[in-house]
Amino acid sequence: MEFEMYLKNSGIEFLKDHPLKEFTTFKIGGKARYIVFPKSTKQLIEILTLAKDEAINYIVVGNCSNVLVSDKGFDGAIITTVKIDSFKIDGNLIEAECGAMLSQVARKACEAGLKGLEFSVGIPGTVGGAVYMNAGAYDGEIKDIFEWAEVLDENLNRLKLSKSDMRFSYRHSRLKEERMVLIRAAFCLKFADKEDIPPLQKANEFAKRRREKQPLSYPSAGSVFKRPPNNFAGKLIEDAGLKGYRIGGACISEKHAGFIVNVEDAKAEDVRKLIYLAQKTVYEKFGILLEPEIQFIGEFETPLFVPENVQNRR
Repeated sequence: MEFEMYLKNSGIEFLKDHPLKEFTTFKIGGKARYIVFPKSTKQLIEILTLAKDEAINYIVVGNCSNVLVSDKGFDGAIITTVKIDSFKIDGNLIEAECGAMLSQVARKACEAGLKGLEFSVGIPGTVGGAVYMNAGAYDGEIKDIFEWAEVLDENLNRLKLSKSDMRFSYRHSRLKEERMVLIRAAFCLKFADKEDIPPLQKANEFAKRRREKQPLSYPSAGSVFKRPPNNFAGKLIEDAGLKGYRIGGACISEKHAGFIVNVEDAKAEDVRKLIYLAQKTVYEKFGILLEPEIQFIGEFETPLFVPENVQNRR
């Protein structure tokens, strides 16, 4: 196959028929036909071009920190950007490649006396993933400091998008709508004033709160559900009596019910069953439909919950 020969001849690191669970923060996932690790934008574009030409299904991912991969795996190429990871700080502007770890970028910004990214020091994803889903925590979001992004559209044309181009909303961006791939992004921060809490101190306080409140000792994909308007997914799940509920090796966390954790070699279907249960139970008790925040890769046997009144309209 030309795709595989190209990878071998170009020296690009890749794995064939390899378990994805070794790369997801959930530690869950079947085999992918290819897992590819480009080290530059040039290699990324070449890989994407060849995959399209050969009709190989592909998904571009970052640190796999916000995904659930099917037990059946993925019959195609998982292209991870984690080795395309340079970034620079120029005054109050940060330019970062797609695979740079957001937490590392944020910490360097804080150390430079810049404020605006403190909220993201504990987020375990890449810059690309963070922009893709408009990641946020502690009342901060990527859109708040976003300046511009260089992306590839679905036809692999390079575009430069401004903040107004991105159609940011809660855990959403234009990249999701149009299957765009982020190459690099720029963030505009502010220099901390003397009366401000030092950015690094503020970031460390957020990190401490994260350690205290979230189940970081078990593999997970972070918050499973988006925050419903004027409510919290974790509280709704807890109030529904599901805190600590376990299916197989997966469990709704005792520490924070908004998390599902892998406590004992969980399968993806264990997690999907818990997602369905949480959605169904919360909807029946409170009339609120929880929407997953995590991304799903591959095919699943367990569906997401759809209320009957919605089903009847289809």
